[in-house]
Amino acid sequence: MGSGRAARPAGDAGWSRKDAVSERSGAGTSKGEGIPPGMSNAYGFAVLNALSFQMVLGGPMVLYAKSLGASATVLGLVTGLMPIMTVAQLPAARFIPRVGYKRFVVGGWTTRVLFIVGMALVPCAGGWLNEGSRLALVMALLFAFNLSRGISSCAWLPWITHLVPAVVRSRFLSIDQACVNAASASAFVLAAWILGAQASPWRFALVFAFSAVAGFGSLLFLRRMPDAPVPVEDDAGKGPVPWGAIAAHPPFRRLLELNAAWSLAYGGLTTFIVAFLKSAAGMGERTVLLVMSLSFVGGLASYAVAAGRMERLGSKPVLGLTMALGALATLGWTLVSGGVLERSVAWPCALAVTVGMCNALFSVANNRLAMAIVPAMGRNHFFALFAVVWQLTLGISPVLWGLLLDAVGGSTGAWLGLGWNRYSVFFALACGAFAWAFHLARRLEEPKAAAAEALIRELLVQNPQRWLVRMFGR
Repeated sequence: MGSGRAARPAGDAGWSRKDAVSERSGAGTSKGEGIPPGMSNAYGFAVLNALSFQMVLGGPMVLYAKSLGASATVLGLVTGLMPIMTVAQLPAARFIPRVGYKRFVVGGWTTRVLFIVGMALVPCAGGWLNEGSRLALVMALLFAFNLSRGISSCAWLPWITHLVPAVVRSRFLSIDQACVNAASASAFVLAAWILGAQASPWRFALVFAFSAVAGFGSLLFLRRMPDAPVPVEDDAGKGPVPWGAIAAHPPFRRLLELNAAWSLAYGGLTTFIVAFLKSAAGMGERTVLLVMSLSFVGGLASYAVAAGRMERLGSKPVLGLTMALGALATLGWTLVSGGVLERSVAWPCALAVTVGMCNALFSVANNRLAMAIVPAMGRNHFFALFAVVWQLTLGISPVLWGLLLDAVGGSTGAWLGLGWNRYSVFFALACGAFAWAFHLARRLEEPKAAAAEALIRELLVQNPQRWLVRMFGR
């Protein structure tokens, strides 16, 4: 499985033209142009899965770890464990043909839900475990949770790519992302209501218990999704997988470079926004979570930006717009944390919306472009490497940022009219990383894709002109 034949480049340029054309046309999937029957269950899974994982991987878990005295480095690790554990996809990918797409994913998701049950019990152990022990136990459970997810998730993208025809992938991914964002916003609002203004251990336990219930519910929809046969040619060989040749495939290599830059810029952003709002801005748990829930409203708004335009202009301009939005959002957070803009609720709310839109646009456009350029031959290994580079960098990034914040500590200063502290330094450096990612987005290879400037011009110039004409006439 996964040898020379399964992942052998066709010449120096990469993979055969036949494979690439087959992949772009959606070969091996349903021939119709609608969402395939049974795939609506994927939306139900997306909703309940988001309600579950946002509780234990998002703001509520960050706030709980912070209540146990976690440092910035530990908070970065809380966030980074999930993407770091995707490295397990590399050895796991070769076992997909033996198990099958559906069984592989269902088995891993079932296992991880069991670890959530353990997390729900930790806040109740305050009577006999001190804060350090509870924090260590939570970290151990998060490690096991994310390891099981990392192993099983390597089958997700190949499974979806096989089931959903290429002509409707943008629509499918956009609706899926809208479901995730709507559910995530609901999860944060619900967590804010449960935790209240001053959270107590039993309230955190209730939040994590809800996560477990939603996780078990998501499995019902996951089991109803149709299975798909694993193509024999994907993993037919017996030799070692040529990871270097896969990574060197030119369009794929440039996408990997962009993913690494994006992950460095975005990794830890939401975690340290939560930490900033809690510690530096002095907001309570309920307010912090309500502000962060607006990031998912921004994610929902991204559907209006991406709908229709991605099929017409391509993924490349959407990725360029994403990096520009990221630079704008982190510049705003730099000004807020540096004291130039007020730390009242208004600015954080507006910036949270922008951050959420940025993340949602990237997720849809990035996955769509990967599905378009990854050949059918060696698909499992391509997607495994794609996910690992993206997610591993995304996991290491918040740990590195956490080390930086801890190193800066309480040091402060003033320069160019801006107050410099550990948060303003972090946001300024993230802004620079987004600017570099914008440069890399312009170098992506995608057939018939427009430039990022074309999408920005359409959104900021052409669309407002059309609205003005409709409202006031010529």
